[in-house]
Amino acid sequence: MTTPTYEMEIGGKLLKVQIGKYAQAANGSCTVQYGNTVVLATAVMSKDIRPGLGFFPLMVDFEEKLYAAGRIKGSRFIKREGRPTDEAVLVARFIDRAIRPLFDSRMENDVQVILSVLAFDGENDADIPALIGASLALHISDIPWNGPIAAARVNNANGALIINGTYAQRETATFDIDVAGTPEKLIMMEANAMQVAEADVLSAIAFGQESLAPVISFIEKIRADIGKPKLDLFTPKTDAAKAAAAHKIDVLDRAHAIMKPLMQELFLDAPKATKTDRAVAKDTMKKRLVETCTAEGMTDADIAIAKTALYPFIDSEITRLILDENRRIDGRGIDDIRSLLAEVAQLPCVHGSGHFMRGETQVLSICTLGAPGDKQTLDGMELVGEKSFMHHYNFPPFSVGEAKPLRGAGRREIGHGALAEKAIEPVLPKLEDFPYSIRVVSEVLGSNGSSSMGSTCGTSLALMDAGVPITAPVAGIAMGMASDGKRYRVITDLQDLEDGEGGMDFKVTGTAAGITAIQLDTKTDGLPRDVVIEAITKARVARLQILDVMNGAIAAPRAELSPTAPRILKLRINPDLIRVVIGSGGKTINEIIAKTGVSAIDIEDDGLVMITAVDGASGKAALDWVTNLTREVKAGEVFDGEVVRLMDFGAFVQILPGKDGMVHVSELAPWRVEKVADIVNVGDKVKVVVMEIDEKGRINLSMKKAEGNVYTDAMRAKASSAPAKPRTT
Repeated sequence: MTTPTYEMEIGGKLLKVQIGKYAQAANGSCTVQYGNTVVLATAVMSKDIRPGLGFFPLMVDFEEKLYAAGRIKGSRFIKREGRPTDEAVLVARFIDRAIRPLFDSRMENDVQVILSVLAFDGENDADIPALIGASLALHISDIPWNGPIAAARVNNANGALIINGTYAQRETATFDIDVAGTPEKLIMMEANAMQVAEADVLSAIAFGQESLAPVISFIEKIRADIGKPKLDLFTPKTDAAKAAAAHKIDVLDRAHAIMKPLMQELFLDAPKATKTDRAVAKDTMKKRLVETCTAEGMTDADIAIAKTALYPFIDSEITRLILDENRRIDGRGIDDIRSLLAEVAQLPCVHGSGHFMRGETQVLSICTLGAPGDKQTLDGMELVGEKSFMHHYNFPPFSVGEAKPLRGAGRREIGHGALAEKAIEPVLPKLEDFPYSIRVVSEVLGSNGSSSMGSTCGTSLALMDAGVPITAPVAGIAMGMASDGKRYRVITDLQDLEDGEGGMDFKVTGTAAGITAIQLDTKTDGLPRDVVIEAITKARVARLQILDVMNGAIAAPRAELSPTAPRILKLRINPDLIRVVIGSGGKTINEIIAKTGVSAIDIEDDGLVMITAVDGASGKAALDWVTNLTREVKAGEVFDGEVVRLMDFGAFVQILPGKDGMVHVSELAPWRVEKVADIVNVGDKVKVVVMEIDEKGRINLSMKKAEGNVYTDAMRAKASSAPAKPRTT
């Protein structure tokens, strides 16, 4: 079986593409290999349409296969891959947002793009070859799509910019930026950075976009060789269809004429209206549109067509207002931020809380500090291990005034939660300095534009309120854009009605020092470089304004942890003694936890012991216990011990938990002792001094040389009355 194969080099590594070997029933399919990571990309379009949906039905799925990494799922009972990991969801969202703007929004056919990782080499991330594969599968298929695009990852290593760095290179880089689009236009971007200056981020973006040119030429060559002709879904084929299309245009023109004065009355004349007010205005506008159309004798079919024009018309009028009149629907200036509110310590009992509002967007973030063992276990294809900082984002229906069933976290919740988590990570303390597991939950209580940026601000406040020593507060802002295809205008603090066709959602987070995260998606065919520069530059100005307000609520992390937060006591022991602390089957460590009342005891392989306790007394008791279990006994030390066993030749005394020494009969008293029981019995508390630790590690003790033991006359009387006889041991 001969399959077309193409190769090129990107970032010093081979990109290899095979066409049509697998998934031949798909409209377009290919495998993309980068290094030894291999992704199968398929694109399928349904033959039937689903009219009246009001949106383009695109599905993008990224599938992590554990076999790709040579692993079997860690669960004891379920070995099949389950729901996608958060990482897989984030990659799927990245690819979806990169390819979606290049489809005609009028499409009513279901389109599904599936990216399956077949092999994973542990060095090269599958996300970049997956997006290249999605672009290629769509471009060579007959599915209408205005591609191609390409993707690249930009890192810095040894002072130079590199393309598609390995995991090892990314660990030492100060930024990790994924770009998708063309050399001329940026469609999608994800970035995390260690408080990197705006100028450096812009240089990296430009470098990444330049690297896309040869990949796009590569994809174009493949299409020229084997691509299918694109289907024409929109050109009327018959006279009847042409007449229907012309009639639809007439109906839409009439609808626009009806809606124009309604737009002025219900929206433009009410700049102080809330999101709820505007929702009512939309309903009123639709009702009056239908009434007018009915009065003019339109058919039900024509009225249905007229109603489809409502939301696009509102979007276009809002865009026109910004472009022509330099003003926004709520009366703000182009660069104005809505009213801001920042508060901390809003809830009792919790370890830390932060309340942030920007306009009608309202987020309450709650911080919980846990033991080191509370870390999240990662068991995916790519990420295996643990993480100690978790940010979770909840978006209940009441936040937008809706009544809907509560479900588990969807892609939106996972994506927004991950963005805020990525924004905060660069300012967290090192684990060795602050060994807590940290979970922050952001509850969105009201949403009208960029609740993910509100979550970033709320999380920063909650962490400082809890006393987590972050290095700097982090804030975020969403930048928008009004565009008619020829003109554009960047706007600060995007809100709901401004995120329509021709717009963008350009989210930037950071500290006063620099950027920590970026997420961009757009409803255009891409952003020219000057838009990217303006958005990032203006985002810094807005971010500093928000940070000023946050600093008014709390300027730095509290010096002490919340009284309700657990305390972690640390000590380092000889790694060889870890087994002593744990005990057989965990018996010893469980006994310490149970008897002292601490929350947890976590032990690292290097001997670091971390004791988590809700009160100081229990923590101190457990710390002393572990210290005594693992301390090295030295000759000359004096202990308060307890007699635990009697032998003919002496008594065994417990000097530390789990550690006994032997007092020879000759060391029990300052006279000759005939019977051990004449001096001590099991359970007696005695003073002992360590005489020596022999070559086998046995501890030899003395009572008679330790000050503080009490010898009674009765003991002496027994010794003087006892007949002398040879003593054996």
